[in-house]
Amino acid sequence: MPGFGDPAARILVVGLAPAAHGGNRTGRIFTGDESGNWLYGALHGAGMANQATSRDRDDGLRLYGVWVTAVVRCAPPANRPTAAELAACRHWLVDELRLLHRLAVVVALGRIAHAGFLAAETARGQAVPAPRPAFAHGAEHRLPSGLVLLDCYHPSQQNTFTGRLTRPMLDAVLARARTLAAVSRERSGC
Repeated sequence: MPGFGDPAARILVVGLAPAAHGGNRTGRIFTGDESGNWLYGALHGAGMANQATSRDRDDGLRLYGVWVTAVVRCAPPANRPTAAELAACRHWLVDELRLLHRLAVVVALGRIAHAGFLAAETARGQAVPAPRPAFAHGAEHRLPSGLVLLDCYHPSQQNTFTGRLTRPMLDAVLARARTLAAVSRERSGC
């Protein structure tokens, strides 16, 4: 499943994989499931989407300044991709990173997305600090490439139903991403 959004994006949101009953069914990442409702609702609230929900890929959803993708491109069994699946799909994320020339901020939704993004950075020849930055909700990592990696718990029902991730927590990460993207834009003169 391909990524989706604004080709001039300054913010990249990286998730795990299409949900079996969400994106895998609808043909668009984070579409047709509760995780997508959380994500697109927060993006809408932050002024980065024209609507708060996404039911199918023809529902008119448009993203502003944001590209949404995943580290795995098909629905993995039990929502747990194997190392082989992560490696087999990595080139898709690498290609997106090469095409999204204006990126300033990457929001990793979960530990697997965080690790998968860092692996893609390495695969595209970008230095990654050693030791590798550790995942922690709200953590902010400045990378040698100039990108800022922000960590956020994944908006899965497992996290949202238990309160591990609340709407204010997700909103705060996206607000920080917007601020960092705007500051980066001012510094670069774009």
